[in-house]
Amino acid sequence: MTPIPQRLLGEALLKTAASHPDKEAILIKDRQYTYQQLLTASLKMARHLLDNGLQKGQRVALYMNNNWECIVSLYGTTLAGGVFLVINPQTKADKLLYILNDCGASVLITEAPSAREFNGILDKVEKLEQLVVVGQQQNINDVEVSKVSTFDQVQSGDTILPEQLPLIIPNDLAALIYTSGSTGFPKGVMMTHQSMVFASWSLTQYLRLTEDDRIIVLSPFAFDYGLYQLLMTVTVKGSLIVEQSFTFQSTIYKLIDKYQPTIFPGVPTIYAMMISSWKKKPFSLGCIKKITNTAAALPASSLPQLKEIFPNALIFKMYGLTECKRVCYLEPELLDEKPGSVGKAMPGTEVFLLSPDGKRVENGGSGILHIRGPHVMLGYWNKPDLSNQMLIDGELPYERVLCSNDWFRTDDEGFLYFLGRNDDIIKTRGEKVSPIEIENIIHKVQGIREAAVFGIPDKILGEAIVAYVTCNGDAPNEKGIQQICASKLESFMVPQKIFFIDEMPKSTNGKIDKKELKKMNHESV
Repeated sequence: MTPIPQRLLGEALLKTAASHPDKEAILIKDRQYTYQQLLTASLKMARHLLDNGLQKGQRVALYMNNNWECIVSLYGTTLAGGVFLVINPQTKADKLLYILNDCGASVLITEAPSAREFNGILDKVEKLEQLVVVGQQQNINDVEVSKVSTFDQVQSGDTILPEQLPLIIPNDLAALIYTSGSTGFPKGVMMTHQSMVFASWSLTQYLRLTEDDRIIVLSPFAFDYGLYQLLMTVTVKGSLIVEQSFTFQSTIYKLIDKYQPTIFPGVPTIYAMMISSWKKKPFSLGCIKKITNTAAALPASSLPQLKEIFPNALIFKMYGLTECKRVCYLEPELLDEKPGSVGKAMPGTEVFLLSPDGKRVENGGSGILHIRGPHVMLGYWNKPDLSNQMLIDGELPYERVLCSNDWFRTDDEGFLYFLGRNDDIIKTRGEKVSPIEIENIIHKVQGIREAAVFGIPDKILGEAIVAYVTCNGDAPNEKGIQQICASKLESFMVPQKIFFIDEMPKSTNGKIDKKELKKMNHESV
């Protein structure tokens, strides 16, 4: 019989549990769970949700840390035909309330320790019908929810047979992934089963993942980078080592030593911290076979140190955005040849550059990156105007193409080089300046750990260029850094002011928060 290809998100778990029931699927601290255990627990969650009235397409919010209960709830929701969204557990009450009402959540699955944030708002969640709590229910105040259960109660119930699950097709909505918005309110990126399954397979293909791989996840599942580590693991029948953050490096290194992961997904902030530690006391992680990067460009200057820390690893430089998960990647064999590039389009997709007036840009030019493919979002939940700004008409009738709003250039071979966000491009002295280009130079300065560059209003220059830096050792003073920049860059690209700070403000997904830096700069004036 010809094997049926995966079409729905939950089918990966059904297939893997059938072929590898006793394989370790999830490893968390000192506990290991097999694929059969994951499937059984997920089917119990699906049964509970359906028995308590969940309808196909209703939203199920997971306000939880990276843990076993979150993974079970995620797969239980998708098997039951619900639309899951993972909310970062650091989210405070006001923002939590906004997201729950924006998506119209009918179910909230959360943890008792988070009660300090949700206790006072649940009566304001307009469509909430079910509450499932991990931990002791007595920690939860009286709420106007008709059905309240504990996770343990759910798991003491019956499973549902796979053939009894509701009909779902690839076009159905699978998830909402909330991402920060320019208006200050987060936006729910709509992803179908088809788009998420396609993205998972394309990622596993170019990353060359196999069932022998063990992926360690440090990013929250609320961040699509963390979420897809789980989805890819289940897709390839691998194993996932779960940690909640990179706050305590020594804990992570002990975890790596214990479970010997082969795949290390990180963000530039994590790699900067590792390089800083390595410079104080060199170490290497020989078990890692591949490292990946997202959230922001990985400075080319960090590659030599990363090769020392990960001596046996292929390094994948990548670029993506939540609205389509991933856009492009650089084959690791080309890293030395094209250290500043983020490669070409991921398998099964197409990218191209357009000038501001909408004309195609030939190789060697610069423009705004656009993306075609099955991985492109449907749009933003309840935000048609914003959706129409990001999704433009394609060359085919009725096709929608994603506009990244990011400036790139290509070389003569079509390899992509990130220049900056459309709204990050600095306009100074009549010139357009990429902050990334300046940051790359500052990153190479001895003693600099992180750098962030942006423009601030200036009556004479239009915008003045400022840089914020953190150090991991003896670094030059402001004048010294400016002199180094002047030796490598055009004069109009040299920062007018450089600020030294102890730590960069960070978003929940590990990116340097330039909005916060601009606020700091404004307040210091």
